[in-house]
Amino acid sequence: MIEAEVNISADLKEAVEVMRRGGVILYPTDTVWGLGCDATNPEAVARIYEIKRRVESKSMLALVSNEAMLERYVEEVPEIAWQLIEAAVNPLTIIYDQARGLAPNLIGQDGSIGIRITGEKYSRELCQRLRKPVVSTSANISGEKAPAIFAEIADEIKESVDYIAAYRRDDTSKSAPSSIIKLGNDGVFKIIR
Repeated sequence: MIEAEVNISADLKEAVEVMRRGGVILYPTDTVWGLGCDATNPEAVARIYEIKRRVESKSMLALVSNEAMLERYVEEVPEIAWQLIEAAVNPLTIIYDQARGLAPNLIGQDGSIGIRITGEKYSRELCQRLRKPVVSTSANISGEKAPAIFAEIADEIKESVDYIAAYRRDDTSKSAPSSIIKLGNDGVFKIIR
């Protein structure tokens, strides 16, 4: 058990160092395997768009480790957001109206940003150690099926990143993508997925 924890710690350390240098990682999240980088680094975000062959007008989301980190990157978190987060049984991404402090090419043209507070051990620790949000987008070419497990990730994706997490590579349990709700500062919300 201690051996596994040491490996996870070393794995996290390397992933964070790569992101601090502007690199892109492949890592497990609370939903599917994802491509990630420092969400405040526009060059790293641009690389993810290139890897996915995705147009920048299709925004991506960011993971944060806790409520305090969420509040640092959104102008206003409406009260209903806290209620939705507390009530959520499955991973929930909320699109907020006014992002701040994030890479401009990560933010939607309307100033919005999708953010999820991750409860999954590895991705939460990545955010905590980086001390910034981490981009989270499915590890696939845009339009193709999102990989639920490591074995489903295309070699092209694996070869295009700077670091691949060792954690959960052998895990075959599948999770679905998160629910997505767009939430306005006025409390009006729309279910996207």
